[in-house]
Amino acid sequence: MIKIVSGGMLSTIQDLGRFGVMRDGFIQGGAMDSYSFKVANLLCKNPINTPAIEMTVLGARVEFCDSHAFALSGGDFSPTLNGKKIQNNRPYLAKKGDVLALSSAVSGMRCYLAVAGGICGDTAMGSASTDLKIGIGGHLGRKLKAGDMLNIGHSDNAVRDVVVPTREYAREYKIRFVYGPQDDMFTDTDKAFFSSQLYTVTPSLDRMGIRLCGIGLRGRDGMDIISEGIAFGSVQITPSGMPIVLMADHQTTGGYAKIATVISADLPYLAQVKPYDKIRFVPVTVKQACKIAKREKRELERLFR
Repeated sequence: MIKIVSGGMLSTIQDLGRFGVMRDGFIQGGAMDSYSFKVANLLCKNPINTPAIEMTVLGARVEFCDSHAFALSGGDFSPTLNGKKIQNNRPYLAKKGDVLALSSAVSGMRCYLAVAGGICGDTAMGSASTDLKIGIGGHLGRKLKAGDMLNIGHSDNAVRDVVVPTREYAREYKIRFVYGPQDDMFTDTDKAFFSSQLYTVTPSLDRMGIRLCGIGLRGRDGMDIISEGIAFGSVQITPSGMPIVLMADHQTTGGYAKIATVISADLPYLAQVKPYDKIRFVPVTVKQACKIAKREKRELERLFR
């Protein structure tokens, strides 16, 4: 069991989300940065979909009520164990009474805490991910706060002692995308602006989406479409001509044209952007996107074989 001494700004229990429920109007949700989420779990010898804690901007303070192996991955939140600095992407063994403390993000936006055996969250529709809008999953369907007691699954505290490369979170990102599904609603000039300019991340960013600011796109004849399904990574263009990249808690349908879709391998980087960071979109083909996704999957398998 672990005790939440302080919940930080926004700490929630997440897994990889709910699948097959969007047709019924429920969001998929799940970890924003699936790569870091998986790394933290694999270091603890957990299955990759084991519930863990996602922390945003300001980390939590956690007391271990028993001996537990744990790992952190994602943004650098200057973590300490009993006041001694520790690192991301390495497993540690905490003893009963030890305190893990994370402060504000030095780089990145989100950090993940996985515990060997997994955090026992409330399950709804096959997932323990917290959906804050309707109050299901996680711990009582809400963000974690001081005094919360979280049960941990059984584990022998065995870990993987491997070296995982630390991802760099700069203030400028190259994000790869494939065009569509409504790229035909945009002119060649629109596409040139979209793929060449340096967009600025606005303060309007959350688990639902990231609003960007730059040179507005005009479209051939407006941006409105008949509402249709949306994917994690869809890039909607609003009537103002500005993009919104839809993230883990995106709505199930939307009525704005989508010029592009961010490739799955780059969504974890978007999960780590901060206000006023810069983004340049880089086009790739669907075939290239598939190769990139397969390569990343092989890299994880190679690290943790």
